[in-house]
Amino acid sequence: MVKVYLDPGHGGSDPGAVGNGLLEKNLTLDIAKRVRDGLLNRYENVSVKMSRTTDKAVSLGARADDANRWGADLFISIHINSGGGTGFEDYIHPNASKKTISYRDAFHKEFIKHVSLRNRGRKTANFQVLRDTQMPAILTENGFIDRANDAKKLKKSSFLDDLALGHIEGIAKSLNLRPKENQNNDEEGNEKDDSTFLIRVITSDLYYYNKPDWNAKVGKVQKGEVFTVVDTLTVNGSKMYKLKSGNYITAYPEYVEVI
Repeated sequence: MVKVYLDPGHGGSDPGAVGNGLLEKNLTLDIAKRVRDGLLNRYENVSVKMSRTTDKAVSLGARADDANRWGADLFISIHINSGGGTGFEDYIHPNASKKTISYRDAFHKEFIKHVSLRNRGRKTANFQVLRDTQMPAILTENGFIDRANDAKKLKKSSFLDDLALGHIEGIAKSLNLRPKENQNNDEEGNEKDDSTFLIRVITSDLYYYNKPDWNAKVGKVQKGEVFTVVDTLTVNGSKMYKLKSGNYITAYPEYVEVI
């Protein structure tokens, strides 16, 4: 079993970066949960643990210690940047192992395929979670919270899906994870279609799901957001779209439209 440790930055009394009505601690937790769900839904033989799953404070040392005790194969710390720049960058420790460098290079190359942010490059820093972890560790900075254009994107659930997908596929490439076969075998009445298409949310807000189950609500998307659909299936007699991110949404035409 391959073990992936996800570390949503900040939390509790530590909000992280703040700007444009956003808190870093909330965004990092949201993204990490989407990454966790996507990895578990899409890939075989993978186990995921998170440093926090709620809005609580966890010290940097405790995050590294927990990952070390668990015996993680890869540590990913998720952050949002600030300081007036724009774009995405990732970090490893300056004294990182050859394996860490290889993992980060594979991760970075795959990540930038999925996210519409300026590529600020591959960097190094003596961050504690990179220094104190005993496995390959990567820290990501996903846009600038104090940059209006980046913040506008970060307010959209569809963009957070893209960030999550970049992490999911980057992790999968680094660890050579094997995709699940016949993921929809247990879903009734699936319509198989190799093509993809776009949908737009046309109601004020709408639940999305982390698996094809109407009880598996994990959040809401907003009117006007656009998603890529990769499959259409029937769950308990009602149509559901599978999204590129690995999440699911209703196909009911009063709530979403094909564009």
